[in-house]
Amino acid sequence: MSNLAVASYGIAGLSFLFLTLLLAISWRGRKVGARLIVATAMTSVWAFLLAAESRLGTIPTLVIYVAEVLRTAGWIMVLTELARATAPRLLLTGANVLWVGLLLLGIAAPWLPQFAAVADASMLLSRAGLALTLCALMLLEQIYRNASHAGRNALRYAVLGIGSMFAYDLFLFSQAELLRGLSVDAWTVRGVVTALAVPLLALAVRRNPQWSLEIFISRQVVFYSSTFVAVGIYLIAMALAGYVIRDLGGTWGSVGQILFFAGAAVVLTFLLASGTLRRQAIVFINKHFYSNKYDYRLEWLRFIRTLSTTSEEDVRRTAIRAVAQIFDSPAGVLFLLDERERQFVPVSAWPMKLEDVSGLTSLREDSDLVRFVRKRQWIIDLREYQRMPDVYENIELPSWLTTNANLRIVSPLLELDRLCGIFVLYEPPPPFELTYEDRDLLKTVGRHVATQLAQNDADRRLAESRQFEAYNRLTAFMMHDLKNSVAQLQLIVANAQRHKHNPEFVDDAIETIDNTVERMTRLIEQLRQSATSAPLQSVRFDDMVRNAVDRCSLRTPVPDLQVSDLAVFVKADPQRLSAVLEHVIRNAQDAAPAGTVSVKIDSGHEETTLVVSDTGKGMDPEFIRERLFRPFDSTKGSKGMGIGAYQTREYVQMLGGRVEVQSSPGLGTRFSITLPIEANAPGSSAATPMDTSQSIGLMQ
Repeated sequence: MSNLAVASYGIAGLSFLFLTLLLAISWRGRKVGARLIVATAMTSVWAFLLAAESRLGTIPTLVIYVAEVLRTAGWIMVLTELARATAPRLLLTGANVLWVGLLLLGIAAPWLPQFAAVADASMLLSRAGLALTLCALMLLEQIYRNASHAGRNALRYAVLGIGSMFAYDLFLFSQAELLRGLSVDAWTVRGVVTALAVPLLALAVRRNPQWSLEIFISRQVVFYSSTFVAVGIYLIAMALAGYVIRDLGGTWGSVGQILFFAGAAVVLTFLLASGTLRRQAIVFINKHFYSNKYDYRLEWLRFIRTLSTTSEEDVRRTAIRAVAQIFDSPAGVLFLLDERERQFVPVSAWPMKLEDVSGLTSLREDSDLVRFVRKRQWIIDLREYQRMPDVYENIELPSWLTTNANLRIVSPLLELDRLCGIFVLYEPPPPFELTYEDRDLLKTVGRHVATQLAQNDADRRLAESRQFEAYNRLTAFMMHDLKNSVAQLQLIVANAQRHKHNPEFVDDAIETIDNTVERMTRLIEQLRQSATSAPLQSVRFDDMVRNAVDRCSLRTPVPDLQVSDLAVFVKADPQRLSAVLEHVIRNAQDAAPAGTVSVKIDSGHEETTLVVSDTGKGMDPEFIRERLFRPFDSTKGSKGMGIGAYQTREYVQMLGGRVEVQSSPGLGTRFSITLPIEANAPGSSAATPMDTSQSIGLMQ
């Protein structure tokens, strides 16, 4: 048993040494904190001394007695400081007189004949220990009984930690009085029992900042330490059960023991690997050992690290992941405000693709949900909404929110106080309850994400602006070269009348023209200029479509035109609108070189829609959403500059219209341009048809 005793008291000594160092570093000058440091230090020295005595067996019993008195005296000083305002003064004074008197008695014992024998010293140890233990327990009872309800909650772990040590001492010394000697087994286990008080004392210090000990114990340390202790208890219980099986099993005892241990190992592995058990343990620790649900330092570091990662190309997917992982949510969807359409549109999802989420619809600005979130800036718990819709002013939610049982949280994204987006998070794994702490954390990270997305959008716009600046600078250089080429041609024309019969002049002129043609051809291939702004005119839309189709009919496939004779007038710049129409038709021809292209006009009372359909290779939703209308992003390589679709959408929206694209890979594309019909249009027929050369090169 000596080795077990050494291990038992060694564990206690190391545990209290660690606690002493932690408290000493955290001390801020209060008396109760100083006394607690002294008590833990004395306990550490006492434990190491008993470990040495168990190993060597040469330390006198009276030395052990003095160590026992000093260790208990340290805790009595802590308790008297805590009980100073509530306990009777007689009890406080008597406690101090008791430990001082017993200490002096132990020091004087060698000079007293009646205590010369070892046996007498052992009895003195047990009786002094019993008296001091009873005194400590009386002080604990006074502290807890006289504390307020809030004070009891704060002192709970201190009472459990100190009380467990002295309750075991009461059992040990009472048994010694009854049996006229200390139990070796009980004495051996005492060190481990004392060590078990360390985590309780550490939590007590954390819950009582008025002790001026700002100790910090991370949730990870508590979780893994608790897991280690639980596994140890489980293994001890299984070992005892295995011993009983072997002892009572007779012939089959050993086999039964092996089978039992194998089953116990399987059960232990299952429990350690269980995600549900892990989450329940974390919730239990957060609820009962900490005043806050989250370790904000670690959560914030992880949130920033995820938000700044480059593993995702789409910063919006990264933002969803950064928020969802805080609450262990398995998925989420992000809606952002489209100011032109005046609605919040779904732009990204995580971890799935947006197209994989069925039933999603945009949220109009005048919907109940958007108005409520913008006004209240509240987070909506969909489970709470189902139970108590009056809490949320009985607003009407979209059907896809109320019918999808996997959705749980609707959270606003606020940039300053402007609603710029909405998060929808899926149901976190149980057990989960949306508390005020979750709501505050969601609002905080939501504001951070909104700022991040706004900064990303501003960076994108700045990059586009710089690209346009470079494009305009390139155009200026090209115009300079064109001017030089024209000057050379003008010089030839000016001298032709005098030198046209000179063969050398003719040869030089042809060479100059050839160089100029080659130079201009290269420039035209690179130059994609936009027409300058011009006043809007009343133009006949159906005639413009016919003219555009005629000009594009020189290429294959020849567009199939389906236009009625009904005159439709719109307000537009003829040159720019013609360029838009030709660009859309030619893009369809490029996409379906071996297919078909159809052009159709559908007109209503207030709007007219041009639909250009092709049977080409089509586009996926991500390309349409992310790249189709992005300037300078071309799929034609050096043949295009990637601004045609962008200019088309911008000009149509400037006219008060809209552009819609429907496409699927392998099934072709349907490109729609909708424009408002001009009110009070002139009764004349079509506007004068344009010359083909007016629109060439505007929307390449």
